[in-house]
Amino acid sequence: MSDALRADALLADVARTGRGRLKVFLGAAPGVGKTYAMLQAAQAQLRQGVDLRVGVVETHGRAETEALLAGLPQQPLRRTDYRGMQLTEMDLDGILARPPKLVLVDELAHSNAPGSRHAKRWQDVQELLEAGIDVYTTVNVQHLEALNDQVRDITGVQVRETLPDWVLQEADEILLIDLPPRELLERLREGKVYVPEQARAAIDAFFSQTNLTALRELAMQTAAARVDADLNRRYRQRGLDAPAVRGRLLVGIDGDHQAERLIRHASLVAQRRHLPWSVVHVDTGGARSEDVRARLQAAQQLAERLGGEVVTLREDSVARALVQHAEARRASLLLVGRSRLRLRRRLFGRGLAERLLNLAQGLEISVLDTEVDARPPSPRARQGARLLDYGLAVVAAVAAAALAWALSHMLALPNISLVFLAAVLLVAVRSSLGPALLCAGLTFLAYDFLFIPPTLSLTIARQEDVLTLLFFLLMAALTGNLASRQRRQLEALRDTQVETGQLLDLSRKLTAATDRQAVLNVAAQQFGAWSDLEICLLSRGRDGVWKVEAGVQRLLVDQERAAAEWSWQHDQPAGLGTDTLPGGRWWWLPLSAEEGPLVLLGVSPRDEAPLPASRRRLLAALGQPLAQALARAQLAEELEAARLHGETEQLRSALLASVSHDLRTPLTAMRGSIDSLLALGEAIPLEDRRELLEGTRDEAERLDRYIQNLLDMTRLGHGGLKLARDWVAPGDIVASALQRLRPVLAPLNVETRVPDALPLLYVHAALIEQALVNVLENAARFSPSRGRLRVLVEADDEELRFAVSDQGPGIPPEERERIFDMFYTAARGDRGGQGTGLGLAICQGMVGAHGGRVSVGEGLEGRGATLTLHLPLHPQPRLEEE
Repeated sequence: MSDALRADALLADVARTGRGRLKVFLGAAPGVGKTYAMLQAAQAQLRQGVDLRVGVVETHGRAETEALLAGLPQQPLRRTDYRGMQLTEMDLDGILARPPKLVLVDELAHSNAPGSRHAKRWQDVQELLEAGIDVYTTVNVQHLEALNDQVRDITGVQVRETLPDWVLQEADEILLIDLPPRELLERLREGKVYVPEQARAAIDAFFSQTNLTALRELAMQTAAARVDADLNRRYRQRGLDAPAVRGRLLVGIDGDHQAERLIRHASLVAQRRHLPWSVVHVDTGGARSEDVRARLQAAQQLAERLGGEVVTLREDSVARALVQHAEARRASLLLVGRSRLRLRRRLFGRGLAERLLNLAQGLEISVLDTEVDARPPSPRARQGARLLDYGLAVVAAVAAAALAWALSHMLALPNISLVFLAAVLLVAVRSSLGPALLCAGLTFLAYDFLFIPPTLSLTIARQEDVLTLLFFLLMAALTGNLASRQRRQLEALRDTQVETGQLLDLSRKLTAATDRQAVLNVAAQQFGAWSDLEICLLSRGRDGVWKVEAGVQRLLVDQERAAAEWSWQHDQPAGLGTDTLPGGRWWWLPLSAEEGPLVLLGVSPRDEAPLPASRRRLLAALGQPLAQALARAQLAEELEAARLHGETEQLRSALLASVSHDLRTPLTAMRGSIDSLLALGEAIPLEDRRELLEGTRDEAERLDRYIQNLLDMTRLGHGGLKLARDWVAPGDIVASALQRLRPVLAPLNVETRVPDALPLLYVHAALIEQALVNVLENAARFSPSRGRLRVLVEADDEELRFAVSDQGPGIPPEERERIFDMFYTAARGDRGGQGTGLGLAICQGMVGAHGGRVSVGEGLEGRGATLTLHLPLHPQPRLEEE
């Protein structure tokens, strides 16, 4: 046994973690005791202290059932008005508001009242299971969708309330409640199932011993198949040899009346053989009536409900397409219905089954012979065989006859047939095969009547003319068939090209969309081209408020809003054309990432008809790249926000570190002065006390300036800084910076070159001063003792430069472009040592806020480095004359 199969079996149980457990009490018919057994199990759970609640239980007036119901906590039923009647249903929201551990839900296949959230009760149960609530429920075997046709054949009754078989397959436990038919009939006669009048009618119609025996066998087969599947899964979980999945079942369908019956039969075969199965429809490009399209769509939806895969192929040959797809999917069984051959197929071709047997090798072919549906057949007229197309065939035949008659004096008889063949070819290209064959028949008669001796008669005098006419008819039919086939293939190719083009166009537009709004605009533009649909894209904020981000701006009614809410919460389609809140005008499709829905796509057909399955699949296909683009845009926004937040925090920390010395120095001086005044008091001469107080005041003012500068530089980190510009002399900035760093620069030989005739700077003086302090302190830290340090100020017509040169280790050339990166510290050079690695990054931010820049060059006498602050010059102010 492969490790993959064992892993799949183990993961199947892991996937159910957090989901409620479903226990189904399965019976063959009403009255076998399903509800009674469920209530007995609930009473046992209640005695064990399990928090349970009765969601809905139908006792049908049975005294013994009502006795077991007593003492069980019950959820009040929800009452709704429908056409003047009071209907009661299970209160799903009430249960979810105060969720118990276990809920009892009777009659799983029940159809909910119109206006309910879900069309079926089994959908309510699925929502309870997803909320982590265990469910006990009951169901009869005749309500399984795959058995619907068999039940009708056995009992003669068409069961309308059905549920998909996968609901039963996903149940954690199935308990078969069995009662022999004789005992059930006795219960019926005693009035323990229905009242006596209803019991007699039931025995005569449905509850015959033959019917009950057949239904009992179906229930046992269903339970046995489930037990077998559970046993195989347990074997795989233990790593032991277990029957592996053998191939795949393919069922080929068309839009005829036997499609749904064929799908139900295929579902049963797949269950019994433990095979995955697919429903394949081969589109040959032929035109179809609306009835055929509707039946095909209904059959495909039924297959999806029963757990099958739906595949549509486009190919001219149905048999070849089915065989090739079976080989590609490694299918072992192909199931088709028996062809209802037309006369022309009986004469000129073979049925689908015969062609499959000739093409397939090693593939089991099963043919289901279904009875002819008793309903009246659909109209034979197809879209391509409308009255206009047949009129075209008649007109073309008459025109060809007239043209041939006009050319008969100039052309030989064999050449005249080419005129009629051209007419047949024209009709086949413009319409379909039916009109082409009609044109071929009319031209055949015209050719015989007008040109074959004796003319103006359908009589053929010469034997060789008979052969000529037959060849003409054969060539006309073949030509028309070939042209019609090419036209169908062209239409199918055109449809495929349109779908592929839409996907490619959407992908191309999404590659240029860099943010969420751009992606939504692309989606609105793409779907806005569909004139028969209204599109809107909804998102829900954390406060639960819906917002229309693109598309139609329209208020939603309560039912449509409820469908949107359900679709968002459960990450499944809802609304128009689905089984969940279908009463509105909108079909909702969540576009989701791994974390859940990102946006809700709403589609409203202008004709208010449900979307066909092909259109829904196309929307879902287009929704996948949209969801991926939205997830990519969201991730980019989160990364950008995280990057900006990180840079802001880094800059704040770096600013604090860079001015920590300037903050500690005045505080130390102030504390020393205050300690002296407190300790010595009047012993200090008045002049000295005054000097200490003035020094304290100066240091306090200096500290206030530092704090203000720190706040300004902190705002610089996230763009909140407003530059308080003023005109200032460059010499004053240099003098103030040197004064602040006087203790740091004391061991060095500092040389300043500040010309007298320098233009004024229009800057935030404190920031430029701090930038120059950072550069001077960086140079002093790595300069040797008694080394030279030069401060040079020069200007030209465009900018003014502060250049600080030292004789330190210098900065390697390969690292000069990176020294302004945050937290970058070179192994040696001006950015090495014990610094934070942010001083120059802060310096560049301060200068850059003024539109300037910082450059790096060689230092003094070939040693060290030179850092230059470049600041732009503004037009100088005019000085007022005294």
